[in-house]
Amino acid sequence: MLLRRLLALYTGLWLYGFSMAVMIRAGLGLDPWDVFHQGLARHLPVSFGTVTALTGIAVLLAWIPLRQRPGLGTLSNVVVIAVAVDNALGWLPHPHALPLQIVAMIAAVALNAVATVLYIGAGMGPGPRDGLMTGLVARTGWSVWPIRTGIEATVLLTGWLLGGSVGVGTVVYAFGIGPLIHLLIPLTRRVLPGFPAPRPEPIPAPA
Repeated sequence: MLLRRLLALYTGLWLYGFSMAVMIRAGLGLDPWDVFHQGLARHLPVSFGTVTALTGIAVLLAWIPLRQRPGLGTLSNVVVIAVAVDNALGWLPHPHALPLQIVAMIAAVALNAVATVLYIGAGMGPGPRDGLMTGLVARTGWSVWPIRTGIEATVLLTGWLLGGSVGVGTVVYAFGIGPLIHLLIPLTRRVLPGFPAPRPEPIPAPA
């Protein structure tokens, strides 16, 4: 089981970085955090992957007052995704025809969902950004929806102001990634521990 979890973790993280690079090359807009990463990268003399790693480290520092504990998956998230996205950006071509851009964007969102389910399903610790969300939920008592929306709206706006790419891909990602992950979780649950089976609904007593 441990070998299976490690394989899922590192395959998922590498595919996640690759999907980010495909989304960038599609040129139709990025997910909120990558809008932020791209915006920062436009103003710093470092690669996109390095910016994602530095952002991950900064977010991990925010875990300290939230009393969150990183796992192997958390630390691996910072390193592997950064290496994977820079590696893919080094050889992926720019699709210049709009139909190819659309295909690349849709493929990137789908691949990102697969990657997310794999690395979370490994159950070896959340990524820095997911851990920030869960930590704030635990400390504030608020629900996930306003916390996640507030974080992503903040990084999206900041990234856009810094010159990050916002477009139809941003919208497709925002509305598509959740349903795709939801569809894939039952398949992952059979072989990985990160998504425990839901509790059965109690059977109401006969009147």
